Amino acid sequence: MPTIHPTAVVDPNAQIAESAVIGPFCVIGPKVKLADNVKLQSHVVLDGPLSIGKNTEIYPGAVLGKRTQDLKYSGGEGPVEIGADCMIREYVTVHQPTTPDGLTRIGDRCAILAYSHIAHDCRLGNGIIMSNSTNLAGHVIVEDDVVFGGLGGAHQFVRIGRGAMVGAMAKVVQDIIPFCLVEGNPASPRAVNKVGMERHDFDKTSITVAQQAFKVIFRSGIRLKEAIDAIRKENGDDRCAQIIIDFLEADSNRGIARPQHPVKGSIDK
Repeated sequence: MPTIHPTAVVDPNAQIAESAVIGPFCVIGPKVKLADNVKLQSHVVLDGPLSIGKNTEIYPGAVLGKRTQDLKYSGGEGPVEIGADCMIREYVTVHQPTTPDGLTRIGDRCAILAYSHIAHDCRLGNGIIMSNSTNLAGHVIVEDDVVFGGLGGAHQFVRIGRGAMVGAMAKVVQDIIPFCLVEGNPASPRAVNKVGMERHDFDKTSITVAQQAFKVIFRSGIRLKEAIDAIRKENGDDRCAQIIIDFLEADSNRGIARPQHPVKGSIDK
């Protein structure tokens, strides 16, 4: 049997793995699924449909799977999925999608730090770090290995590409291409996230390819389609180049964020 503190309120229809631990004063709804070794420390509220992957730990005050705040909501319950090996810190909120056929999802190995908010229909990949009080509006897509500094936010429908770094207090209003370090209000590219790429096993050649691609996209003065063609022609076989090309060719609701002012000595290096 799972370890359930006597003060916790757990609906009998919830599906709780035998190795799960539910701490004091937690409230678990009927459509919640907890996998092996999930740990709820205390005062956690889980509603559903919500599934949480193995080894994920949730800290006091987190509220996951409650109804969307979207004013377009007209009924129904859509699913929320949280992956394995995640850390969900104090007072994090994650909301249901707006429609029953939608999805709010957090991947594996994500660290969502205190007071952060993930709104309806957001899709987060694996290995993401959201520092304290990061807020994502609805329908935001965050690809693998993105890092957010604290107190920042993202507008509805933006995409943030793989391996990007979003600086503290940045306001993301347009898509951030992969491997980009952005900051400011509105957030704009400042440099290639070289340190992040090194941490995720991209070699020097791929880092150089990313730097060349950034120069073509942001400094050449050519149109985006022409920039994509140039990157493909020069480095199309490189894994990093293909990630950037795939991102640029995907549908965008908000357009691509570009530098607001010349930044000599950063992107061009």
